[in-house]
Amino acid sequence: MYSVTTADPTLPLSPYREIGRAEWARLAAGLDQPLTETEVVELRGIGDRLSLTEVREVYLPLSRLLSLYATATKRLGAATSEFLQEDDTTTPFVVGVAGSVAVGKSTIARLLRELMSRWPGTPRVELVTTDGFLYPNAELERRGIMDRKGFPESYDRRALIEFLTEVKSGATEVRAPFYSHMRYDIVPDANVVVRRPDVVIVEGLNVLQPPPAPNDVAVSDLFDFSIFVDAETSHIEKWYVDRFLALRQAAFSNPSSYFNVFAHLTDDEAITTALGYWNEINMPNLVENVMPTRHRARLVLRKGADHDVESVLLRKL
Repeated sequence: MYSVTTADPTLPLSPYREIGRAEWARLAAGLDQPLTETEVVELRGIGDRLSLTEVREVYLPLSRLLSLYATATKRLGAATSEFLQEDDTTTPFVVGVAGSVAVGKSTIARLLRELMSRWPGTPRVELVTTDGFLYPNAELERRGIMDRKGFPESYDRRALIEFLTEVKSGATEVRAPFYSHMRYDIVPDANVVVRRPDVVIVEGLNVLQPPPAPNDVAVSDLFDFSIFVDAETSHIEKWYVDRFLALRQAAFSNPSSYFNVFAHLTDDEAITTALGYWNEINMPNLVENVMPTRHRARLVLRKGADHDVESVLLRKL
């Protein structure tokens, strides 16, 4: 690992700056910690480890960087409108957050929403997950791909592109479908409503996928900034199993949960079940579809075995 200040000519050229944890943490100097420990606990997903120290040293500087990018983009938009002699038509700044199942991207997206909304230039921040753009279970069953849920073909890519196109076109109000993790399905007639905020964060497994055909639009073409949450596959596997065991005692125990059938498994049965899902679905999706998109991100967060970020890769301008 080498830091942003290293200038060793023997190192391979890279489009990224690689910034070690200690150096990144120093960027937090002088920044006020806006969140309480209670708020951090409420934002933390099941199985994720997130401390006040991690928030202060990693995500507070990241939120500041994102706010700087958003503010600069807004200024550029206003200057462009002035050059064209038209009214300012600057649209929301869109941030994509990608990464594997169980890597902690949902917690990071929620955390960034809270942190960015505390900065003066970006007070209105909305979060949309791509789960809402999964095909309903009935459609997945009809297509014979229910066991491929989470793979690129299980998403209504066209609907997601249309949603983001409306956001980036400056529409006053845009609606996205609502997905229930309890029901494990899209909820009919329920929506997430986005009313032209300063920032829209879009979180999902496949948001950095290239377009399926050369002339198609990629979802990431509509992003202003993108983040990939990275970790060793062996670590993610352990986090996935740990999360499954935790959910067995929490959400799965709800009689209304789609996964209630797993609530009464023994520890050994639960581990075997979780590893089955991991090896048959989630790891193949990670290896085939998610991990290959890492290089498309503007910024990569590299996590260690304890969920703490060990280094940051930031694409050079």
